[in-house]
Amino acid sequence: MTERRRSFAGYGALLALMMASAPAQAIDTVAQKTTGVPIAVETLATGLENPWSVEALPDGGFIVTERPGRLRIVRDGKLSAPLSGLPEVRASGQGGLMDLALAPDFTKSRRLYFTAAIPGPGGQGTAVFTARLAENEKGLTQVTRLFAMNKFTGKGQHFGSRIAIAADGTLFFGIGDRGDRDRAQDGADHAGSILRINTDGSAPSGNGGFAAPEIWSIGHRNPQGLTFDPADGTLYSVEHGARGGDEINTPKAGRNYGWPVITYGRDYTGFRIGVGTAKDGLEQPLHYWDPSIAPGAIAVYRGAMFPEWGGDFLVAALKFELLSRLDRDASGKVAGEERLLRGEYGRIRDVTVAPDGAVLMVTDEAKGALLRLYRPAGG
Repeated sequence: MTERRRSFAGYGALLALMMASAPAQAIDTVAQKTTGVPIAVETLATGLENPWSVEALPDGGFIVTERPGRLRIVRDGKLSAPLSGLPEVRASGQGGLMDLALAPDFTKSRRLYFTAAIPGPGGQGTAVFTARLAENEKGLTQVTRLFAMNKFTGKGQHFGSRIAIAADGTLFFGIGDRGDRDRAQDGADHAGSILRINTDGSAPSGNGGFAAPEIWSIGHRNPQGLTFDPADGTLYSVEHGARGGDEINTPKAGRNYGWPVITYGRDYTGFRIGVGTAKDGLEQPLHYWDPSIAPGAIAVYRGAMFPEWGGDFLVAALKFELLSRLDRDASGKVAGEERLLRGEYGRIRDVTVAPDGAVLMVTDEAKGALLRLYRPAGG
């Protein structure tokens, strides 16, 4: 089964074919030969302003968010005009229009979900919306806000917020600590948490048992990556540390992942944060980076194009402008890391695996791009 970054309940037979060859305007570049695996990268579109998220549409096109508050369709290397119908977005600091996920039945329903920073009492905060993509693809209809975090502030950082759709249809998403680290230990505060809601915005049973019923787990600094492994349904998050201490976690209901009580990073001043790297009752990460790579998204590779990568993590990295491939052993533990594309394309914000097994990425730049990493013919 091909990996769908944000949806464990994939499209199955309804997955449409991706492009069999590069569009006329794509630029093919043999990026490098990885460990035993040749790769090439084609630029599917340029002229995007700080793109944040990409999804492959079932008919071979792509839909991309731009953080300033625009949603566009990409076909044959061309960008559509911005789609109409988006709600008011507060594009300030790290916030704006962020993640996007297609409903598992998108081919029939044309339903999608997205996250955004929105204005409200006290400043701004993370919200989750649902909408329908119009048949003519010029706008959104039936736009509904499903959720807004319960404490807005004027701070401009740590909004989260990838979406992952579970097999039962519930929506998982992350929100960062909003620049106030102690909020991540408050089970009544949505900040610093992984959350789970129904598609009508209500809190389902089986969440973490915290005072805020939408919260699944707490103790997260800024989770900007969230995905299900299509092979077994395991949920994984990747989140930014401070100076070091970026983490991959396996969020489980009711668990506390430690921030800011424990961390493998340090404050930007160089001083220690919390009590160290471990404390009873607090979860350890599956993997961490020191120094930080500034992870923007995570995917579990289950595609057919690169069988050598089966089950590996792919992590988009902003700081070193690279794609990190984490090799996993039979037990699922990280056994090694390969750093791809370092410095070649800019800050990589998103990564997802397309239906044909190619890897889609967007670059978080003022003149950002949509990229497709694939296996060249004969490779």
